[in-house]
Amino acid sequence: MPRRILLAFIGICLIVFLLLAGYIWLALHWSYSVGERAGYLQKLSDKGWLCKTWEGELSLVSLPGATPEKFVFTVREDTVADRINQLAGQRVALSYEQHKGLPTSCFGDTEYFVTDVKAVKP
Repeated sequence: MPRRILLAFIGICLIVFLLLAGYIWLALHWSYSVGERAGYLQKLSDKGWLCKTWEGELSLVSLPGATPEKFVFTVREDTVADRINQLAGQRVALSYEQHKGLPTSCFGDTEYFVTDVKAVKP
């Protein structure tokens, strides 16, 4: 009898683990929204104790003299982060995917993951 209880417990733990892993995989690979934001790149830094991600800030200016809105974002790929660092201080357009419902900040501090960057000519 105790062996059946142990096997049932292990089976339930395995099912819970597989469901959680499936949820995380789905949240990372299925985007809630996709878009592009343009503005001036203010900062990009490599953050985290254990899970390192690039966290950045883009200043969105709609009209001269208006208070800028900040767009905070996460970059998970080092190659994209290197291209963004080369364009620091310039007007850029960031392509992003929004992933809602990620369980921890280990995947990034924001739900906006930048996938590409290009310089915008004034």
